Amino acid sequence: MKTALRTQATNRGLRRIRRFSHRFSTARSHLAAPLFFPAPKDHEAPSAQVPAKPDDHLRFFSLNVAHARRNVPAKPFLRRSTAQRNLADIADTLRQLTPDVVALQEVDGPSTWSGNFDHVASLARQAGLSDHYRGNHNAFGFGGFRYAAGTALLSRQPLLDPLSHRFAVSWRDTKGFVVAAVEVPEWGGVEVDVVSVHLDFLRPTVRRKQILRMVEALGERGRPLVVLGDLNCCWHHEPRSMDLLVRTLGLQAHEPETLEATYPAHRPRRRIDWILVSPQLGFSGYHTVRAPLSDHLVLVADLALREAA
Repeated sequence: MKTALRTQATNRGLRRIRRFSHRFSTARSHLAAPLFFPAPKDHEAPSAQVPAKPDDHLRFFSLNVAHARRNVPAKPFLRRSTAQRNLADIADTLRQLTPDVVALQEVDGPSTWSGNFDHVASLARQAGLSDHYRGNHNAFGFGGFRYAAGTALLSRQPLLDPLSHRFAVSWRDTKGFVVAAVEVPEWGGVEVDVVSVHLDFLRPTVRRKQILRMVEALGERGRPLVVLGDLNCCWHHEPRSMDLLVRTLGLQAHEPETLEATYPAHRPRRRIDWILVSPQLGFSGYHTVRAPLSDHLVLVADLALREAA
């Protein structure tokens, strides 16, 4: 009995050490980031990395665009011409991959520090996506300075019943999500709720509070659900947060035990960007795309409607 108790105590201690080590390394990588990340090397064109979308499938695209900074983790001011050039490269990738729905995180509205124009509207126009919806989770102004950033959705079909939600679970919280429904003609007019979300980068306890806020805000929308975004947590290192998310919303991931690392883009080590879906939907393709667009890699998933849905 004493041996079993000692073993349990040892296992608990090891788990605590692993959790602390992961939290420390994550915080250090964000708070002590280099001045820039090298661009991913030896990458093919995005269209060569992802096969053509199968018929009657819906293609989803997710990317943390890092405020159009490309591979610079932190920069106090971005020239309009630089932001436009970086967004043009993202738009070119969208045209190559032809997604039906796009989820963006760390994307700006008109902000003094990033060119003072709506990055989401610009991307939608350049990529030929007919509808877009942007949520400001960190909007403020002071004198002639204004700042607006958050998450967004772009779509080939109209975005129905949109909602923007800022978490605001701590004094420094600048994260949130947007959700909207998309009607899918290829699936007989079935409507799917799509979420673009960004969770806190620092503390698991804050992320779990944000997940519960998201579950509450989504309420009884009642449609099949696709959640895309930068969750800032890994399946292996933070199972409590990932389990809370998939269990409370009834979601599933594509091969969650595999690495499929998405961050940092130049040398991916952590899988912190995810696409999660309701059981009514199934993955027919799932790809990480190496491209010099951000400090995150692009995620692309092709989804099919299950026959039992």
